[in-house]
Amino acid sequence: MSITPTEGVGPTSVFAPQTAASTGSTADKDMFLQLMVAQMKYQDPMNPTDSSQFLSQTAQFTALEKMQDVADQTGLLLGASLAFGASGMVGRTVTYGREDGTTATGTVTGVTFGANGPVLDVDGAEVPLSLVQQVRDSAAPASAPAPTPAPSDTTD
Repeated sequence: MSITPTEGVGPTSVFAPQTAASTGSTADKDMFLQLMVAQMKYQDPMNPTDSSQFLSQTAQFTALEKMQDVADQTGLLLGASLAFGASGMVGRTVTYGREDGTTATGTVTGVTFGANGPVLDVDGAEVPLSLVQQVRDSAAPASAPAPTPAPSDTTD
């Protein structure tokens, strides 16, 4: 059974199909059970394995399984959060980096959700959410002047 210590969380891992991970998880469970049965089957009858070892291994495997479930649910929550955040950008002005190293600015007119995460439609260009550098309201200019106070009508 192979378990990676950490798993990168990014748009590609969050929005990737979950079927491959669940298949690997099932295979790991089967392998663990086969190893445990083999240990019990081939143990020395004159020196049997302590039952507390089996209980300890089972408890560790159960804890690992629960941690993996929490990690999967956290990934789904992150994906939903990214999707809601991207849909909230519709109608706003964004500045994003282009492949050639320059930046561009435009208004988000729509969002599509693909296997690699949200992709913004910025004035006809498809921009992955990861390339967005700045977001502002479309109505507000880049540097709005401070409003001037209205004159007061009261006299002393």
